[in-house]
Amino acid sequence: MKSPRVAGQWQGVLLSLALLAFSPMSMIAQDKHSHSDTEQTSDQKKQSGELLRIVRENTEKYKDVKAAEAAGYKLTFGCVTGDDFGAMGLHYVNFPLVQKGELDPTQPQIIIYEPTPDGPKLIGADFLVMAADWDAKHPMDPPILMGQIFHYFESPNRFGLPAFYTLHVWAWKENPKGAFVNWHPNVNCESFAGETNNTPSN
Repeated sequence: MKSPRVAGQWQGVLLSLALLAFSPMSMIAQDKHSHSDTEQTSDQKKQSGELLRIVRENTEKYKDVKAAEAAGYKLTFGCVTGDDFGAMGLHYVNFPLVQKGELDPTQPQIIIYEPTPDGPKLIGADFLVMAADWDAKHPMDPPILMGQIFHYFESPNRFGLPAFYTLHVWAWKENPKGAFVNWHPNVNCESFAGETNNTPSN
C-alpha cells in the first residue's frame, strides 16, 4: 500500500500532466494525431468499434460514480473545460493503474464523467502511461491500443515533466470530432459546483 505522501506526489504529477495535455502545445500534438474516424482504414474502424465496445462493457459498472470511487478512482482535476473547443469533463484517476504502466482495454487508468444537475454522467475513459515506463519495456514501440495510436507529449516541456502517452475513448457519449480525440465539443462543466480547470482556446 502506498503512503499518503506517495499518493499525493502522484496526484501532483497527474495534475501537471493534465495541465500539459490541455495546453496549446498539446493541441498541436493532437492535430498531428487527431484519430479522426475518416482517416481510418476499414480494419482500423473495425478495431475501433471493438475498443469502444470493450470499454463500454467494462465501465458500465461505473455509471454510478460511487462505484468508481469504491474501485479506487478519485476525482483529481476538477472539471476540465476548453472554452469554444469543448471540454473533457471530470477525470476520476486510478493511481495504482497509472503506476502499473500497462495497457489493458478492460482497465482504463481514468474514468470520465460529465457533470449534470442529476450528478456525474459517465461519458468515457482515458488510458495514460508514462513514456519512460512504457519505453523501458517496449523500446521503439509506442503504445497502440487496438489500432489506436496514443497521443505523445515529449520532454522537455514547460512543466518539467517526463514524456507521456494518452488516449481518450468517448465510449458513452458520441463525439462528432472522433471517438479518440482529446476534446469533446458537446461536453461542458456548467453543472459542476467545484473548481473548473479552464483552458483558453488561444
